[in-house]
Amino acid sequence: MDRKEIRDLLYKSIIDNTKNIQNQYNLSKDKIGYFYIDEVFPLELANRIFEKFPKITETVKKKNLREFKYTAYQMNKYDNLLEEVIYAFQDEKIIELIAEICGLKSVYADESLYAGGLSLMEKDNFLNPHLDNSHDKNLNNWRVLNLLYYVTPNWNLENGGNLELWPKGLSDKPLIIVSKFNRLVVMTTHQKSWHSVSKVLKNEVRCCVSNYYFSDFPVLNSDQFHVTTFRGRPKERLIDFLLQIDNNLRKSLRKLFKKGIRENPHQYKKS
Repeated sequence: MDRKEIRDLLYKSIIDNTKNIQNQYNLSKDKIGYFYIDEVFPLELANRIFEKFPKITETVKKKNLREFKYTAYQMNKYDNLLEEVIYAFQDEKIIELIAEICGLKSVYADESLYAGGLSLMEKDNFLNPHLDNSHDKNLNNWRVLNLLYYVTPNWNLENGGNLELWPKGLSDKPLIIVSKFNRLVVMTTHQKSWHSVSKVLKNEVRCCVSNYYFSDFPVLNSDQFHVTTFRGRPKERLIDFLLQIDNNLRKSLRKLFKKGIRENPHQYKKS
């Protein structure tokens, strides 16, 4: 199945759920605008996507105070179906439809998969509360939307590894969106869109297809440039203190080196 066929299935799923997802987004857009769709693809296709995910040993490990997870973005190393799925989400027809739902203009996908691609999380993996970097790798466009498609069968709340949104800030309890099989979550990214992934509690691998959309304009008029900014959870005071030092250091370095000290390796280098 190629990306155009997958795109058509995705487009139909969004259209069939437009009223529901528009309501979800409208109710949440004043804080962190989001919506989700279940049963995005036919069951057979969703299972095939999961089955084709790489093994943990074939991915890039990221482990520090900010996060513990595995990523894959050099897509020609993996089964072709995974690349077709990723770029189906980047089809102009899909971009225009989702941008319209979210009331955004001049929206673009990211062919280089800067920070996107595949994400895998096993037991004890986590992602601390954070704001995504405000711009693309060249600092030309604003990052405005995250698209997260979950593909691990039988994933439930008790497994952990669920998406957490903090619409009232980190001093309040987060809104939990289960990383349910065959579910697509779309959320806005701006300087108030704190989000995280809870620690995985079960000895299984949580798999996610990630895409990010960019725009000529920020979601909020008040948005300003920032690096990816991490914080500790409400009771993790020492971790929070250390992460704030880390944030300030990386922010200062980025002011001196506009494109960073080195090129971010998390990009799909096509031959």
